[in-house]
Amino acid sequence: MTLHRILSWTPAAVVFDCDGTLLDTERHWETARRRVLDDVGLTPAAGFAERAKGLHYTECGQLMADEGGRPELGADLADRLLRHFRALVCEHPVIMPGARDLVRAAAAFAPLAVASNCPRDVVEPGLEEAGLLRHFRAVVVPEGTIRPKPDPDVYLTAAQLCGADPADTLAVEDTHCGILAAVRAGLTVLGAGPWPGEETTALTDLWVETLEDPRIIRWATERTPLRTSPPKPAAAPSPTGSGLQQATAP
Repeated sequence: MTLHRILSWTPAAVVFDCDGTLLDTERHWETARRRVLDDVGLTPAAGFAERAKGLHYTECGQLMADEGGRPELGADLADRLLRHFRALVCEHPVIMPGARDLVRAAAAFAPLAVASNCPRDVVEPGLEEAGLLRHFRAVVVPEGTIRPKPDPDVYLTAAQLCGADPADTLAVEDTHCGILAAVRAGLTVLGAGPWPGEETTALTDLWVETLEDPRIIRWATERTPLRTSPPKPAAAPSPTGSGLQQATAP
């Protein structure tokens, strides 16, 4: 999809990544990874931080163990990583520039969902504290049979819960891992953040340095709904009590 086409297109649903896209929590993951490595005295290979970005915490723990030459520590490092991250994320969440305005504008023309590699008990409280959770029809995370990014499951499930075909759905992402997941699910991808290099941007349909980009905000505010969204089906309360739809494992 060309630049002109994506900015004149109205998706049937919009699915947002959370870390680094909606909330500035990537800095917490970076700090947590450093603390875990310091805890156990491991030193990964150069470029580890970029390779770890966007990975599910279990995969990141194993990556740290493998690159530190102690593969048997993978599960332990993953547990340490999540504990450190949870302690850090209890701080007041910081919303990424432009995210609040884009979410509000997009919610006016399409159902929204979040597709994240973080645990639900981290994502939903963070979005609630930031005042964003109420805009989303569903929050999808790796649980049950839903595999983490870069597998496509979270995006396929999010589109389904929004009642949209993946081909008619926009993903908003910031990492190579997440973009791969969205592409594999068949979504159109808007990438946002510092320029990550040609390998990553080539996978997206449009890349912007920030969601504050005037073209994106103008595009969102000028959209009109493709159709009237059906009433939201009743859903069992989530573990955090948000009442959001959750995927049911087949």
